[in-house]
Amino acid sequence: MRKVYTVIKFTVIMLSLMCWQEVVAQDRTVTGRVTDQNTGEELPFVNVSIKGTTRGTTTDIDGSYTIEIREADAVLVYTFIGYTRREVPVNNQSIINVELAGDTKQLDEVVVVGYGTQRKSDLTGSVGSVTRDDFNVGQVTNPEQLITGKIAGVQISPASGAPGAGGRIRIRGGSSLNATNDPLIVIDGVPLDNTEMAGSANPLNFLNPNDIETFDILKDASAAAIYGSRASNGVILITTRKGKRDQALSVNVSSLVSVSQVASTVDVLNADQFRQVVGQQATPSQAALLGESNTNWQDVIFRDAVTSDNNVNISGSYKGLPYRVSVGYLDQAGVLRTDHMNRTTAGLNLSPSLFNDQLKVNLNVRGAITKNRFANQDAIGAAAAFDPTQPVYDPENPQFGGYFEWKNPQVLDATGNPARDEFGAIIPRSPQLLAPRNPLGLLEQQDDRGEVQRSLGNLQLDYTLPFLPGLRANLNLGYDVSRSEGTVYIPSNSAVSFNEGGSIGPYAQNKRNLLADFYLNYVRDFDRAGRFDVTAGYSWQDFYIENPEFARVNEAGVELTPAGIETRPQFRLISFFGRVNYSLRDRYLLTATLRTDGSSRFSPENRWGVFPSLAAAWRISEENFLVDNGVLTDFKLRLGYGMTGQQEIGSYFPFLQRYTVSDDAARYRFGNQFFNTLRPEGYDRNIRWEETETWNAGLDYEFLNGKVFGAVDYYYKRTNDLLAIIPVPAGTNLTNQLFTNVGNIENYGFEFAVNYNILRNTEMNWDIGANFTYNRTNILSLSNVAEDAVGILVGEIAGGTGNTIQVHTVGFQPNSFYVWEQVYDNAGAPIEDAYVDRNGDGIINEQDLYRAGFPDPRYFFGFNSQLRYKSWDFSFVVRGNMGQKVYNNVRSTTAYQSLRFPGYLNNLNADILNTDFQNYRLRSDHFLEDASFVRMENIALGYNFGSIFNGNVNLRANATVQNAFVITNYSGIDPEVPGGIDNNFYPFPRIFSVGVNFGF
Repeated sequence: MRKVYTVIKFTVIMLSLMCWQEVVAQDRTVTGRVTDQNTGEELPFVNVSIKGTTRGTTTDIDGSYTIEIREADAVLVYTFIGYTRREVPVNNQSIINVELAGDTKQLDEVVVVGYGTQRKSDLTGSVGSVTRDDFNVGQVTNPEQLITGKIAGVQISPASGAPGAGGRIRIRGGSSLNATNDPLIVIDGVPLDNTEMAGSANPLNFLNPNDIETFDILKDASAAAIYGSRASNGVILITTRKGKRDQALSVNVSSLVSVSQVASTVDVLNADQFRQVVGQQATPSQAALLGESNTNWQDVIFRDAVTSDNNVNISGSYKGLPYRVSVGYLDQAGVLRTDHMNRTTAGLNLSPSLFNDQLKVNLNVRGAITKNRFANQDAIGAAAAFDPTQPVYDPENPQFGGYFEWKNPQVLDATGNPARDEFGAIIPRSPQLLAPRNPLGLLEQQDDRGEVQRSLGNLQLDYTLPFLPGLRANLNLGYDVSRSEGTVYIPSNSAVSFNEGGSIGPYAQNKRNLLADFYLNYVRDFDRAGRFDVTAGYSWQDFYIENPEFARVNEAGVELTPAGIETRPQFRLISFFGRVNYSLRDRYLLTATLRTDGSSRFSPENRWGVFPSLAAAWRISEENFLVDNGVLTDFKLRLGYGMTGQQEIGSYFPFLQRYTVSDDAARYRFGNQFFNTLRPEGYDRNIRWEETETWNAGLDYEFLNGKVFGAVDYYYKRTNDLLAIIPVPAGTNLTNQLFTNVGNIENYGFEFAVNYNILRNTEMNWDIGANFTYNRTNILSLSNVAEDAVGILVGEIAGGTGNTIQVHTVGFQPNSFYVWEQVYDNAGAPIEDAYVDRNGDGIINEQDLYRAGFPDPRYFFGFNSQLRYKSWDFSFVVRGNMGQKVYNNVRSTTAYQSLRFPGYLNNLNADILNTDFQNYRLRSDHFLEDASFVRMENIALGYNFGSIFNGNVNLRANATVQNAFVITNYSGIDPEVPGGIDNNFYPFPRIFSVGVNFGF
């Protein structure tokens, strides 16, 4: 009863946030000290718990502890990071001193690989791992944020600052031009469908970061080829948290509150500067449009946004059944007004062992309900362009919801008076068609809400067959289902939908991903002949998508856009795979894998692909001339080769002739109705897999028994049958552009990682880690592009129709910027329309454009530090990119011509004071900027209060700053621009967080 009372009382405290009274004295007291078995040093903060109960304590700075005992047969459990767990029966002892043995060898760590696990010492491929103890902290709302800056060769950058927005993940750069460059993500053995979901900002957003235990990243093909046709961009294996056998009941409650602020805004003219420029450059009729207000439109649309993240998880073991249950609720507001997301998550794991541990069962079920109100991000560009002399609201004309809007002149009748409608009311002034809209009105007068319900789970049965020692059968049945729906509503008094009478546009999508994996694993140690680990299996995965279509109507119910044709694509992937691991005396290692995939996304002639790999490793440190030397405790040389594929090719069946519904901009009008048409799509009967060959050479090293450890790798990747969108001659296909196999691309680089335990004693522990990556990508051939052609033009920019700023060209990096070289005067100011005649023919034309850099970094790095002193801990993560460029499209669309549109005014970027350009100069390299940066990603300070309330509760508090500062020469709001073209993207906020964690 007393234990139940304790739990109930603590729950009441957490709900009411009030302190509670101390519990009554216990039966007897045990004291003692915990020390390191090797050094004899006292160990602070060791967890000491009574087995089978929820009660426990931690050791103090001197390694001492005191705990109250009630049970006659009590057993004390001692656990501490880096040391082996120990259990000691109490019996009649009142003083129990314990020595813990170190367990810090990196070699004995278990790493998750495809279809199984391996000791880190047995790995022959390039694999990076991050465990829960090393995750980033703070307002972490998406899984990828946990490992940003932590792993060599893995670049994770935010795609947007919006709530729930995902990150852009690249493992050793990209391997494709137009197919996806995203890695395959596998959660608890279930490969995900990474395509975007309607109503969601990020396909990974359903997974609560608090539920994750480890990330294992398969970086080279020798490690990733076991996943065949989906592994060209690497594989990320996510393992979620589970209960442990014989674990006492543990309840953990955490709560975090954060405030997000806009770190930087676009530098535009203020109201006084704008009045001066308009007076000098605009016509009198334009100058007459100036208002009397002084409005900072970016201040109007951005805000300080509050987020709360609350989680409860319960884990333990009940009669030999390990379990973990978790519930989380995230309420996240965006820095852009009206932007908001809340997410409710729940997870369950059961992992019993049956029949004397012959059958191991692992059941994972997790689900999430995510609700979004998406802000209209057009407001970001509008805030930079809207006249700062105009007010937010127009008190004299409440026509557009009270917001100031640029309007057309009043319609007059034949007598010169305001025209009236059939009911005698004055016909209102309509909004200017091309004028920017009121930024706040864009936000407040669009209600875009979406809800996504998603569940992922699997049942894994691992059975040790009795008739042959070492033989196991593993069956994994998984699912990933989601359902989304939403509506975009714009009222009739909005300037955006004024002429339509409002707009109501529903949308929905349903997805289903089913998995069945079965494999046999046989492990046998033949002593002198070595150790064999053989796996062979079969995989079946089915993907099904429903895309319902709805008519868009106005507020009166009149159809504005008819419903399209509902589509229900379905495709399957069938695979056979095998792997052999061989180890001779833990010194000579060999791994060979083979996978054959069949995908229904390709024609029968090209449906099957074969993806082999071979890797070897030599643990030189185990040779007689190095063994037991005490300094170089591990030194392993790795060599590997493998082939992987790419089946994520955009459309579902690009080899079939098919018709699709036209978009709303290409409708035909019959009378007063508009109709979408059926249009033929381009197709390529011979489209094939992209196939990527990878070579990898690496060294794993460790000094001083794990005090210093890391890895060095060199890699080379070559992608054949490259997929890209290319122009095709008229009449040869059903389109003027075709997605097809066009050539080859290479990707090579070097990466280095080091971790150093600088100091470890009873009062202080300090670890640092660093990683560095050099990466380069070149296009080797484009078979369907003429040799003398510029290449494939890509990278659309604002400022006109059909303008591009990037190009794919043989011999150059993909997406190279393609610009004119600007000429400057003696004062360093750009001369308008003056460019370098690079080919010397006396004419400035397309032949003088040159390739001036690329949007991907040449180098990127990360550095992290974790320092613990007594009850305090301090950590930070720094990361940076070097060598990439960003085209500042916000600056390039600034010219005095923006002041000469009839009936309205556009604000200008402050760069106009430097350029004085009369017209847009979109292809000038003046707007191409070095975007190298160093970012303080995360700073965290924590304090462990230790055991409170008679040792029944452990309390920890922390404070975090994310995106604390950025060092860069880039003039825009942030140098980390997705795709390298800065065109008013959602800014990444600076986040201040405080949190508490209660454990009992």
